[in-house]
Amino acid sequence: MKNYVNIALQVLPKSKTKEAYDLVDDAIKVIQDSGLKYQVCPFETAIEEPYDEIMKLVEKVQETCFNEGAEELLVYIKIQNRKDSKVTIEEKMRKYN
Repeated sequence: MKNYVNIALQVLPKSKTKEAYDLVDDAIKVIQDSGLKYQVCPFETAIEEPYDEIMKLVEKVQETCFNEGAEELLVYIKIQNRKDSKVTIEEKMRKYN
């Protein structure tokens, strides 16, 4: 079994030619199109899947932001991992939904 983790991804792009929010929208679109389970939040996006798949997505998000006009990215990643069980978005959010 692949180890499912939760990763919170925040991308803060800098660009002289494109609005930061437009670049963030480009990043979110990549996440939406990935097929991975995710939840967009005001400051970051939570992603729940196997670690290696998420890290490939993180790389693709960065490449897309650069291709769309970012000159620099500040990328913040928080990871929750467990030795013997999955970490799910639902378990953290159920009392708030």
